[in-house]
Amino acid sequence: MFRMTRIISLAVALLLFSSALFAGDKREEERVRACGEVLQEVLDIPENIPPDLLNKAECVVVVPGTKKFAIGVGGSFGRGAMSCRTAPHYTGPWSAPALYALEGANIGFQLGGEETDFVLLVVNPKGAESLLKSKVKLGADAAAAAGPKGRDAAAATDVLMRAEILSYSRSRGLFAGISLEGSTLRPDNSANHKLYGRQLSARAIVSGKVAVPPAGEEMVATLRKHSPKNLSDPKSLRTTRKSSQ
Repeated sequence: MFRMTRIISLAVALLLFSSALFAGDKREEERVRACGEVLQEVLDIPENIPPDLLNKAECVVVVPGTKKFAIGVGGSFGRGAMSCRTAPHYTGPWSAPALYALEGANIGFQLGGEETDFVLLVVNPKGAESLLKSKVKLGADAAAAAGPKGRDAAAATDVLMRAEILSYSRSRGLFAGISLEGSTLRPDNSANHKLYGRQLSARAIVSGKVAVPPAGEEMVATLRKHSPKNLSDPKSLRTTRKSSQ
């Protein structure tokens, strides 16, 4: 009887453990699907991200439903995904999504506990290389700025000269550029492991050698539809990448 009870207890424990792993995988899949939905909705907003900027982005980070809380100076945390253009100089098609975490504590985006979606454009190879190596503090490790909206080509040109990452937010139906200086972005390695079923670095995922999972198809298809080609100056792509290595 004792042995049978022990066997049953072990079976129940294994079942619960398997269920927890399955639920974790499902959470990561839902997270990537949400990234695709948010990106599609944002790009459908009139006066949204300038097409010129999206066409010159090497990577795009989407963080759906970032939660904010008001403790001290305020803070935030969110989980999202990043897709980059493949090939050595970011000139290829958009990659499978690598999962990332956005964390921070600053006064700039304390919005009283509501949920906000973020879309970040990584607009030069130096910024992309920084994100693929390790955790990056926006404004310190990588120059960050609130992204301009609409089709203001002059503003887009100006901001490209002084920033590596441009950030946008959508909250309560309003879409705007927003400063995230002081926040950090880092690869979410444990989540990537759950999503892809094996240990993969963010760099490996966005290399173009990893297949897009079903959950990431909408995000990648949306990027390929709205920005099929990198229109950055080819010379600047080669020079910046070489200097960042």
